Amino acid sequence: MAKQFNVALIGNPNTGKTSVFNRLTGLNQQVGNYPGITVEKKQGICRLDRGVKAHVLDLPGTYSLNASSLDENVVIELLLNKNDKDFPDVAVVVTDIENLKRNLLLFTQIKDLGIPTILVINMADRMKRKAITVDIAALELRLETKIALISSRENKGFEALKKLITNYKRLSVTPCLNASSIAPEYFDRLRKTFPNQDIYKLWLVITQDVNFGKLDRNQLKGVTSFKTESISNLKRLQQKETIKRYQFINQVLKETLLVDKENAKDLRGKLDRVLMHTFWGYVIFLGVLLLIFQAIFDWSSYPMDFIDSTFASLGEWAKNTLPAGDFTNLIAEGIIPGLGGIIIFIPQIAFLFFFISILEESGYMSRVVFLMDRVMRRFGLSGKSVVPLIAGTACAIPAIMATRNIENWKERLITILVTPFTTCSARLPVYLIIIALVIPDQRVLGIFSLQALTLMFMYLLGFGAAIISAWMLDKVLQIRSKTFFVIEMPNYKLPLFKNVGITVVEKTKSFVLGAGKIILAISIILWVLASYGPGDFNNAATIVQRENLETSISQNQLETKIAAFKLEHSYIGHAGKFIEPAVRPLGYDWKIGIALISSFAAREVFVGTLATIYSVGNDDVETIKNRMAAETNVKTGKPLFNFASGVSLLLFYAFAMQCMSTLAVVKRETNSWKWPLWQLIIMTAIAYITALGAYQWFK
Repeated sequence: MAKQFNVALIGNPNTGKTSVFNRLTGLNQQVGNYPGITVEKKQGICRLDRGVKAHVLDLPGTYSLNASSLDENVVIELLLNKNDKDFPDVAVVVTDIENLKRNLLLFTQIKDLGIPTILVINMADRMKRKAITVDIAALELRLETKIALISSRENKGFEALKKLITNYKRLSVTPCLNASSIAPEYFDRLRKTFPNQDIYKLWLVITQDVNFGKLDRNQLKGVTSFKTESISNLKRLQQKETIKRYQFINQVLKETLLVDKENAKDLRGKLDRVLMHTFWGYVIFLGVLLLIFQAIFDWSSYPMDFIDSTFASLGEWAKNTLPAGDFTNLIAEGIIPGLGGIIIFIPQIAFLFFFISILEESGYMSRVVFLMDRVMRRFGLSGKSVVPLIAGTACAIPAIMATRNIENWKERLITILVTPFTTCSARLPVYLIIIALVIPDQRVLGIFSLQALTLMFMYLLGFGAAIISAWMLDKVLQIRSKTFFVIEMPNYKLPLFKNVGITVVEKTKSFVLGAGKIILAISIILWVLASYGPGDFNNAATIVQRENLETSISQNQLETKIAAFKLEHSYIGHAGKFIEPAVRPLGYDWKIGIALISSFAAREVFVGTLATIYSVGNDDVETIKNRMAAETNVKTGKPLFNFASGVSLLLFYAFAMQCMSTLAVVKRETNSWKWPLWQLIIMTAIAYITALGAYQWFK
């Protein structure tokens, strides 16, 4: 059996590289970050013929090896470092049949590094509709490589691609361009100074310093003594290299590619005129958002009710079946309700990622980014800031990481500071449970749910808070220089549902497992704090019975009062009573105060915390929603979760930071505790003041 070898998937953005990666690896994927930086690292295992396994690395999208962003720099650093454990034995360059000319620039550069390189021409299913014909044999001959013509959508050509990958050692490594032709005298000096170095690799090492300055890599002996060209001259030589490569590519495609424009069918222009219209484009986008939120509420209600009742029954079963004692109580009243408080939201979170993935797969998300750029610029943000803000609807952490592509430091800083305002998936459980408790389940115009409209309003409120904050920061930080917004509009296409499925599974799994660890730990801690206490806690039964001697109550009512007394006099009860004066003006009691504090670990812990607190000593089989709905204000006797307190909670979570992980990432990205601490203080103050005003207004 042959040993495992490395395959690097490389390509321009929007060439279908991720689709190829998913076809090759399926669910055998791992997602993380490159060591020391925040660029996402995707890798997986592909099983080939004869028991051979390929370790496939999906490199960030890049247009060329002349890096202009951190993502592109990651690609170059890997391709120049043979000592890296991920250094590819074979490079698979994915191209799009409609943009072959532009895509081949990257292919020729990688092939010139001496790495065995396979050319993959994707989206072959579009060739007939676009009236494109390619002479594959002639193209292979001219590029001196092997070509796989594939269709990710129709799952065609992948067996041939796997055979080419298996036989990568037979590939030619003859360069496409003679590097010396760029500047003969300069390259002749390079060759004499570094006789044992690959000349094109050396050229890339030198020219990347133009863009990135000092790089963390081993310096070649003799570099310091070599008198190189000026930065302006090196840039001129880079441009000359690009021109020479395109001259070569033009000649190759002239001989091998034919496009019959008269017979080509294209709906893209017609759709763009509608979807990117200066008025109707926004109306359509808002309509799409409303439909998404409507579906999140309607479609997920059935599995949510099932999960909710199942966990309530499971807790009761554990208490009645397992031997009586603290361990059984921990399982029944701590772990099961805590996990139930997060698992119940899997259907809605899965639906959210499902729709986001469809928007991205179809090409519509790029249009949304372009539309919103028109709005962003008025508030002092770069057009590139739109990507992190939209990504923030999934999670603020990767969204903040995505700001690395914003070159201007102040624009990047503003984006980092305002991104946590956008409604992330961790806020979704809080919104959903509170909206279900305090917003009537009614229809507007007989179609749209009032609850769905409220959820959409919360998303728009978060986005509005982000851009208003950006406008204010723009005035404070006095940004002088601006960057230009450039985005490539991919072709419209039907979503590839395998990609959508993998995205939903991976994102939901990441959300649940990441939150689940925190939930489990906090649930255990909360149960301990709620199940033990000083003083009167240990004499709860005697005290409650003495207080109710003259009243005729049932045994169940007596046990309920004992449980409530224990909870109030437990360690967590004392902590809640201590902070209650601070949260009472917002309409909260000490139990909600505890949930607010615990949710600083992660926002989604809020619901799980309340589920754990409310289930301690509760023998009734009730769902989380019913327990919360049954809570009453001790002083007024009215439901604790009414419209005023509900709106107050929604606004508090809309504006509060409430996420230690986000603070840690902001610290890492800004390399200072100054900005995350200011971010925490200001966002918490805004949340408190807004929630206070809302409760006092509506009560």
